[in-house]
Amino acid sequence: MEPVTVTLEFTPNPNTLKFVVNRKFLDRGAANFPELDKASGSPLAQKLFQIKGISGVMIGTNFITITKGPEGDWDVIADSVPKSVEEFVLSGAAFFTQEWLNTPAAPSTGENSEIEQKIKEILDNEIRPAVAMDGGDITFGRFEDGVVYLHLQGACSSCPSSIATLKMGVETRLREAIPEVKEVVQV
Repeated sequence: MEPVTVTLEFTPNPNTLKFVVNRKFLDRGAANFPELDKASGSPLAQKLFQIKGISGVMIGTNFITITKGPEGDWDVIADSVPKSVEEFVLSGAAFFTQEWLNTPAAPSTGENSEIEQKIKEILDNEIRPAVAMDGGDITFGRFEDGVVYLHLQGACSSCPSSIATLKMGVETRLREAIPEVKEVVQV
């Protein structure tokens, strides 16, 4: 088996770090666990929450974004996360429970399914890959009365520049491609 390598990358959010791993956790998208109570679907996330000072874990395709709480120490976290990830990967344990993997995605409202489909396509093909490079993720919430509601996760959820990214980047791109979109807001 190929050795596990974990590389630390800084994100625009001072409270998050991105750890790139030479393993595939998900085929696409990301799994966001903003607190330990929500991590029951991921034994890997549960293990990472055992490290003192971690307040959020997001697992992407080949990376993990860690959010530090007020009591966290970056030196301890930056040292402990790679060791925990390597140990977990080498154990052969599943990253996610079967129940979590089998949970269906939220269904479309059906009202604007064609517009929603266009929004999701732009998010999945253009925006999410770019945001993932900074350790974050953006997922579709809903489209209602010209407003796109999006969930910001990982490094994006509390990043000082997230509003600028949302308004100047995401909103501009969606409005340019889909005339029905009037505004983009964070849920």
